[in-house]
Amino acid sequence: MENDDALNDIYQTLLSAFGPRQWWPADTTEEVVIGAILAQNVAWENARKAIENLKQNNLLSLAAIHETDASTLAPLIRPSRFYHQKAERLKNFTHLLFDGFKGELSDMFGLGLAPLRQALLDLKGFGEETVDSILLYAAEKPIFVIDAYTRRIFSRLALIEADASYRAYQQFFMSRLPADTALYNDYHAQLVYLGNRICKKKSPLCPECPLNHRCHHKMEPLQ
Repeated sequence: MENDDALNDIYQTLLSAFGPRQWWPADTTEEVVIGAILAQNVAWENARKAIENLKQNNLLSLAAIHETDASTLAPLIRPSRFYHQKAERLKNFTHLLFDGFKGELSDMFGLGLAPLRQALLDLKGFGEETVDSILLYAAEKPIFVIDAYTRRIFSRLALIEADASYRAYQQFFMSRLPADTALYNDYHAQLVYLGNRICKKKSPLCPECPLNHRCHHKMEPLQ
């Protein structure tokens, strides 16, 4: 019960400090999917540059990507790093979409949460964070995304161990919060903003942190 109250208090504190984050930044659902794949293991700015390159070349759609060779896509998404692998991952997604759902994203996203999650996890190169980002932000399914920012913040708050499994982290949130897509969306976005701007891996800006009063890290040596 204490952790339930803590999670709600943390969210309300961040919301009061930063306002609604209105994340994921994209004009279309397809762009969210593409961005989630390109954002693997890089800062969002890298993914944004790759997205802009695709847009300038009229390739910012899943249909266009499906019809384009990976060798053509790869140089355009170079800013996202690991661009050869990510070009293949974009193609893997579109193969599933067009072979299994005739290119209809709404039909794919019409699947239940569990079967859709498994279908995406079965794609080569798709880990839990990427899949759950697509499920939450594009498919609008109620699933909590776990990333490095979430691990850093909540381990520093001493609410869960940093090396706990992805599943353990996800259950920590989803067993204590209502299954609300909008809540999961903004909560995760708040943590991304806090982790990127203030609760940094090195030299965190503890005096500026709205969760400073809760934190067990501020008096410890930097990790």
